Amino acid sequence: MSKVLITGIGIISALGPSARENHTALRKGICGISLPDYLHSRYAEIFPAGEIKITTETLKSRLNITDNSVTRTTVLAAHAFEEALDDAGLSREQLTSPNTALIGATTVGGMCLTDELYRDANDKGMNSPFLDSYDCSSVFLYLHKRYKMNGLANTVNTACSSSANAIMYGARLIRLGMVTKAIVGGADSLSKFTINGFNALHILSPEICRPFDSNRQGLNLGEGAAFLVLEKEEDARNKKVYAEVKGYCNTSDAFHSTSLSDDGEGPYAAMMGALVSGQLQASDINLINAHGTATENNDEVETRAMRRVFGEPPVFTSTKSNIGHTLGASGAIEAVYSVFNIINQEVYPSLHFTDIDKNIGLSPATTYGKLPIKHVMSNSFGFGGNCTSLIFSES
Repeated sequence: MSKVLITGIGIISALGPSARENHTALRKGICGISLPDYLHSRYAEIFPAGEIKITTETLKSRLNITDNSVTRTTVLAAHAFEEALDDAGLSREQLTSPNTALIGATTVGGMCLTDELYRDANDKGMNSPFLDSYDCSSVFLYLHKRYKMNGLANTVNTACSSSANAIMYGARLIRLGMVTKAIVGGADSLSKFTINGFNALHILSPEICRPFDSNRQGLNLGEGAAFLVLEKEEDARNKKVYAEVKGYCNTSDAFHSTSLSDDGEGPYAAMMGALVSGQLQASDINLINAHGTATENNDEVETRAMRRVFGEPPVFTSTKSNIGHTLGASGAIEAVYSVFNIINQEVYPSLHFTDIDKNIGLSPATTYGKLPIKHVMSNSFGFGGNCTSLIFSES
């Protein structure tokens, strides 16, 4: 069975609008979380967020998008998508081939324009231009049409594990011989819809989040997009290769609509399944990019599950301390960060951690450092107990 290799990456986050800027910021331990400037919400002056400090209009201008109904989520996706295409050097013929799939993920989608659609719904005039954008799949249907793609296209929405599942789906399509290339990733933007929802759950922090710390108060939301170009090994000869998608597994503990079971059965099963899929032992993993949301439930459960899998876990970090929780985009963004770990043989600090929680008994890496890294595990755990672990390896 062919290896699945990563030949291109593209990203935009609160750390910057390119892979280079994100990597530089991670190395320097920069935090992109602050009070939002562009989010229109009564909570914008209360809850910090990982906001991209570029207006939607500026991003549209850069991409030559003139349609007012195109949402910020879609614009972020298009920005990262173009960088990934350029980075992989895909030709127009390869991009439009029926053998190239587009697998995207989002949770917000066009719901960031709920207010605009609502106003139009109360207008007795023409149908709203925002109606077509409101559908969750509209983001990736737009990309599919904009770039004249002809291959399989699909949208995954499994909450916070969405883009991790998109990566897994694309890798499986290649391994099964259904496509030769898959462009996989996710995008989400800050919106009143999500900030109101997470505030209702009482898990938003009024301060910058501090994953795994005893004084953590909850998560910060973020926005961003990331894409990876996946190709089967035979088609990647003589090309730049970042890493291999070595293992993956998706499980569901079906415990609760918004929390994980106390024993961490879903995360445990996902991590074990990814090891089996990648034909690896727990001792092979050098670094874990933890889900690490800084909520009481997630951090305790994730570390409990890591202990079940690893005994004494390897080095782990949470890059959500840099950019916040980007929801459906987080799995893809953290996949790009995992690629950075491998190709540069380095660990990025988990920010704002000061005190070990006695219920956790573990601390993440808090300083930048060099480390021999062959295999990185990246965890993404979503609502409903939808848990996914991915393993990225040296190619």
